[in-house]
Amino acid sequence: MSRPPPNVPSAPDLEPRKGQYSGKLPRAVFRERFLRRFYDPAFRSEDAALARLEQIAWDAYQDSRKAPITVRAGPGYADPDHALSVEWKAARDRLEQAALRQRDPQTPARVLVINGAARNDGTCPGEASKSWRFAALVRETLEAAGVEADMLDLSRLVAEYQYEIHPCKGCVSTAMPLCHWPCSCYPNHSLGQSNDAMNGIYEQWVAAHGVILIAPTYWYQSPSPLKLMIDRLVCADGGNPDPTTTHGKDAVRAKQVELDGWHYPKHLAGRAYGLIVHGDVAGIEGQRRALSDWLDWMGLVDAGAAARLDRYIGYYRPYATSHADLDADTAVQEEARNVARAMIRCVPRLRAGELTPPDATLTDPRPK
Repeated sequence: MSRPPPNVPSAPDLEPRKGQYSGKLPRAVFRERFLRRFYDPAFRSEDAALARLEQIAWDAYQDSRKAPITVRAGPGYADPDHALSVEWKAARDRLEQAALRQRDPQTPARVLVINGAARNDGTCPGEASKSWRFAALVRETLEAAGVEADMLDLSRLVAEYQYEIHPCKGCVSTAMPLCHWPCSCYPNHSLGQSNDAMNGIYEQWVAAHGVILIAPTYWYQSPSPLKLMIDRLVCADGGNPDPTTTHGKDAVRAKQVELDGWHYPKHLAGRAYGLIVHGDVAGIEGQRRALSDWLDWMGLVDAGAAARLDRYIGYYRPYATSHADLDADTAVQEEARNVARAMIRCVPRLRAGELTPPDATLTDPRPK
């Protein structure tokens, strides 16, 4: 049952606090930033055309045309006449179809394998990551057992043209219903915030029966591409699937919707998860615990102790020999395969309803 949180503030306290935003850029700064994308001298022959495009982009920026093409929400929404971004609505429709396939007992078991490392041999490091190699071991093990392995390589963010995950804007901290499922903050065409990869990533998560996340430890934490994805998955945990209830991004309306009794739906709950976290000196335990806590909070179910692995590769040895150290550590390779094997055993039981978390029927007195 949904219920409002305790100590509900009075109506005047719902007014959003202001003063942080410094306003729109001056024209000269906007022009400089727009043209910086065409720094290569090869573009100089098109300077006149670029000037015309910059004028169009400036007009869109001035008018805040975030979603220049919209469509009527239609049946199934609280306000059928509300104008929704055609891009958002298409993403929402794809998630609904993916959810139907995921719940169909006739579909093959599907596990999303995520490489969370930023290193990629197609860019500055000049070498593939060890996380990618672990992902390959996991994939081989899953597919040998007849499980579909859907690969998500987050190193594409550093190695692929205009493949991006834009930062979370923190809508949830204003009010949970302001955080839409899927995220409606992007694309924002007036700010040039396009080519966001998250709609495709949401679909991969929704379609999966299990997720195996593989990550190195960067400065005691998750790599930047992985953290960007994690932050943008906040809408999967309590997010609002109907932006018409908040009139788009109306903060006051969203606060009232939450206080009227928001149910904080967990859109990815019930999927299994496994983890492989590795490092070379320190921090693997902290990152593995943080990732486990995050996945537990979202309602995913761990596939057992063997599915939560943290190990050092080449402990205090030179970075230059790290791949050779992984070659020599056949035990950790087998442990990685065991993460996949644990998932192979867990997913059928979850899908059949034979594996229910002991606390599944408890009512949370502090929903959030």
